[in-house]
Amino acid sequence: MNRTGEDGNLPNRSKRFFQKGEYWYYTTREGVDIGPFDTAHEAELGVSDFIDFIIHAEPAVAETLARYAGKAA
Repeated sequence: MNRTGEDGNLPNRSKRFFQKGEYWYYTTREGVDIGPFDTAHEAELGVSDFIDFIIHAEPAVAETLARYAGKAA
């Protein structure tokens, strides 16, 4: 199923959440792993907070994050 704003064929999707040892992480679209979180639920809340932050960030902040994410990936 296409997401809002997507047209055409579905892109490949991967799991956003994963566990390393005892801790949980999520991966951003840019390939940056964020964590650690104690539980999968806390990682889900973390990604929700991150998305909310990006949506409401000033354009200059979002551009800076995208630039640094490209270097980290």
